[in-house]
Amino acid sequence: MIAYLDGEIILKRDKFVILKVSGVGYKVFLSKKTLSNIPDNSDNLSLFCYQNVKEDALDLYGFLTYDELDFFEVLMEIRGVGPRSALDIASLGSLEKIKDKILKQDEKIFGGIPGIGLKKAQTIILELTGKIKLLDGIKSKGSSDPAEDALVQLGFSHQKAKEALGSIPKDIKDIEEKVKLALKSLGK
Repeated sequence: MIAYLDGEIILKRDKFVILKVSGVGYKVFLSKKTLSNIPDNSDNLSLFCYQNVKEDALDLYGFLTYDELDFFEVLMEIRGVGPRSALDIASLGSLEKIKDKILKQDEKIFGGIPGIGLKKAQTIILELTGKIKLLDGIKSKGSSDPAEDALVQLGFSHQKAKEALGSIPKDIKDIEEKVKLALKSLGK
């Protein structure tokens, strides 16, 4: 499985680049947004990749950050959304902007993407809303405490989780025990 490539751009087109890595040229499909942000030919480029294996093709899709790849993979889990549609969705704007529009239930964000009508847009929004909240909970900005992450995933704010964990004796190291005690202090 090809997950990352770092090499020289030898050809750049409307939908893909050919990246030369150790003498081998890889055709990597990119979103329009990504294509507009990368340098021209003969410059180096690093990409996180998704390898799509089908009966009649072996395609690579590239992303500048791991978060973009992660979001693409979440999109691919939705029934009826293929790699091309997922790539089109990924090119709608910044990852935060797309997440924000989805969490606000804005179906208009998908306007103009071939194959995505109102029903499909509603399905995508419905399925992504929970997944985005879960992903954000797992990544929890600035938190290095797994117990805090667990409490955030259970629906508590970062502030409430920190306060509850702050009241637990420091000698308790077991994450499960910390979460149980925090839940008791939160009244759950």
